[in-house]
Parts: sequence; C-alpha cells; structure tokens
Amino acid sequence: MAKYLVTGGGGFIGCNLVRTLAAQGRDVRILDNFSTGRRENLEDLKKDVEIMEGDIRNPADVRAAVRDVCCIFHFAALPSVVRSVEDPLETHDVNVTGTLNLLIAARDAGAKRLVFSSSSSVYGNTPTLPKHEDMIPMPLSPYAAHKLTGEHYCRIFFELYGLKTFSLRYFNVFGPRQNPKSHYAAVIPLFIDACVRGEPPLIHGDGGQTRDFTYVQNVVDANLACCTAPDEAAGRVFNAACGDRISVNDLASAIAKLMDSKVRPVHDEPRPGDVRDSQADNRRARELLGWTPKVDFEEGIRRTVEWFTSGHAE
Repeated sequence: MAKYLVTGGGGFIGCNLVRTLAAQGRDVRILDNFSTGRRENLEDLKKDVEIMEGDIRNPADVRAAVRDVCCIFHFAALPSVVRSVEDPLETHDVNVTGTLNLLIAARDAGAKRLVFSSSSSVYGNTPTLPKHEDMIPMPLSPYAAHKLTGEHYCRIFFELYGLKTFSLRYFNVFGPRQNPKSHYAAVIPLFIDACVRGEPPLIHGDGGQTRDFTYVQNVVDANLACCTAPDEAAGRVFNAACGDRISVNDLASAIAKLMDSKVRPVHDEPRPGDVRDSQADNRRARELLGWTPKVDFEEGIRRTVEWFTSGHAE
C-alpha cells in the first residue's frame, strides 16, 4: 500500500504536489471532477500518474479512489471566499460533505494518513499578529466555516478511529499554474495578467491590507512533511506559511517592478468576508513536522512572474 491519492490534483496546489511526487517516482492517483481544476495542468503527466475523474460528493467515486492508498492529500474544494458568500449551500456540499465522505472512505479502506488543506481564513479578523494555532477561530465567511469544520472532522476521525490526520492552514499561496482567468482568481495571477495586458491592476479597498504570501513549493513541502511526521503530530492543526507579511499595495509595486510596468493600480470597494491583516506563526510546523519554508516572498514572486511571462500560462 504505497499509493498516494491527491484529491483536486488538477488544481493549482494539487498539481504542483503531483509534479513533485511524480518526480520522486511515487505511485500517484488523482481524483478530480475538473470543475475548477484544469486538465492542462496534468497533460504532460498522463503517463506517470493515474487520473480518476470523479466527485468527492459521490461516495462511490471516493471509495474507488481510496482503494489501496496509504496517504491522502485533500485539496478538492470550491476554494473562494467570494464564491462561498454567493453560494453557501453548494460550497458547503463540496467543502464539508465531500471532506466527510473522504474521511469515512479513508477510515474504511485502512489509509494511514490524510492531510487536509485548510485556510488562514478560519482566524477571521482578530487583531492579534502573528496568528497562532491556539487562537479561537472567528470565521467571517462560509468558506472559512467550511474549512474549520473540516479541521474538526479530521481531529475527530483521529481521536475516534485512529486515522492520522493533519490540517494545514494555508496563507495566500501563489506560484506557477495558478489560474488568472477564473472569475474567482487570486490576487497575484490577476495582477500579473493585468500587467501583461497593460491594464491597471484592481485593488479591493485601500491596499493597506497585509497578507503572508506563501510560495507554492513551501506548501507542497509542508504536505510531504506530514507523511513522515512523528505520530504525536497527528490530529493537529498547523500554519503553513513563511511568517512574514506584505501589503497589497507593496505586492502590486513588486510585480510592476519585475515586469517593468508603468501602469498604476486602481482601487475598488473592499470585498465582504475579507480580513484586514494576516500573518502566520509557523513554529508548530517547524517543531512538530520538521518543516521550514525554503522559498521567501522575493524569490517566489520572481519565479512566478518568470513562469507567467515565459509562455507557460497560455
């Protein structure tokens, strides 16, 4: 039982993890319905991985996907605060019911470990910085509530059934293969895409809001660290981020400088459900998972701009 399952493997973070696992010669299976994930993210990997098209809301699809699987990386979700505000019921069905389906199937199939993709959004708008895992969560959106519910289910399945679960709270992940064309696209690919087209990037609010932008390879490494982490780390929540923060205004300036763009951003109303400031305390992940983020913001944004401007994103 050496197979690795990646749900949502056609998505941004999932496909980056799949690429790392495939490069290591691992036996990888992907479960994705490609509603938000993209087949082109996996096009060059078809001979190296097993791709199952299915939906985590369908228990039969999930049971088939977890067969003979040792470790599960759970990325499948509808991953947008804005989308959850617009459609809380469908996003709940995917993000909560889908996660529960996967946990039940993993338990019944005898999987050893499951790594759950959570989010820094569970902290809400609390003024304390940096955010640490012992803080009381205060979700501001249905999406954040879904992720917090998933964390609790993971802890419960560890405590009741012995399934070794690990919940990683991601902080504004960015990098290659992040889709700038989606209606719910993240800020960095949107800014890069605007600069490519010579249009002003759109900033929601005054741009003074800060984020702990985290390059995707750091998050991939955190997931892999959960495969070998000591048993005492199981059932717990971990921040997966660099531990720094940068304002959205400074982010726009950094991208414009790298792309030699003279276009100035324009500002719009703040988005409902967004938090003002976010920064991670990552000491727990360092100490219990043996993980450290190896790529800082400056290097990560350089790699990302290079990837998007070299024709890969076409």
